[in-house]
Amino acid sequence: MPAVWNAPVASPCISVCRMDDVTGLCVGCLRTLDEIAAWGALDDAARRRVWQAIATRRDRVDPQRCAPDIDA
Repeated sequence: MPAVWNAPVASPCISVCRMDDVTGLCVGCLRTLDEIAAWGALDDAARRRVWQAIATRRDRVDPQRCAPDIDA
């Protein structure tokens, strides 16, 4: 098994924590509130599934809707 598979799964949080009312996603990491709340208790397999969901969301969500606004 490659060593990267044994490495801890990093959090997708980029410290831009603001929920979009329309999508229900954090504009920084594209996670739901449930995913954010559960992250600390998830095993690595579940964390990888969250990352996969984020990748799918990135393809579907309007980038102007969920884009961190660092000037805000």
